[in-house]
Amino acid sequence: MKIYGSTISPFVRKAVVFAEEKGLAVELVPTAPGDTSPAFRAISPFGQIPALVDGDYTLADSTAIVTYLEAKHPEPALIPADPQARGRVIWFDELADTIVFGVGRAMLFNRVVGPLFRGGAGDAAVADAAERDQWPAILAYVNGAIGGRAFLVGDTLTLADIAIASAFGSALHACAPVDAAAYPDLARYLDAMLARPAFATRLAGERAFIQRAREKVSA
Repeated sequence: MKIYGSTISPFVRKAVVFAEEKGLAVELVPTAPGDTSPAFRAISPFGQIPALVDGDYTLADSTAIVTYLEAKHPEPALIPADPQARGRVIWFDELADTIVFGVGRAMLFNRVVGPLFRGGAGDAAVADAAERDQWPAILAYVNGAIGGRAFLVGDTLTLADIAIASAFGSALHACAPVDAAAYPDLARYLDAMLARPAFATRLAGERAFIQRAREKVSA
């Protein structure tokens, strides 16, 4: 099974970590968003990452991919069958993709992706405004949502945790660490989630990649 993309993207990381938490072997094929090669566009018609190839089956979009993987490999269950629990899991998945990383993208693009990988494109003022004006409400909400629990929904790892941790993992490449004094439950939760092997290995590689790019730009 192959997943195309870069795990600096929270959507790619979500799909890869989801597969690995299910014990599935995944080959990550480095691919930039918007890749125009005919081979990639045959898999992902609009250039989205991640894109999946599983035998002769192809699929693009992270939520579509994890839904497919859950149906094909139901154990361990990462999307619960209980209607209320499933609804909450999908809510957090959507929150991660659209709200958490909606703000995280403004910081990541303008502080990391643009300056390091897009020829200096980036607006520091946009990133600063996102972190100052929008990020605190997100931190406060997720801090309250997790409370003193280990997982966002139920007593085991679910897609909710993978999606939220993935969105934060990407944003934290470009903003201040979560203040443990102000948001203690979120800081504890993210420390635990991002230390899981499927996350930790990917994030370490991403940090090294970003650092090499910084050194190259500053040389």
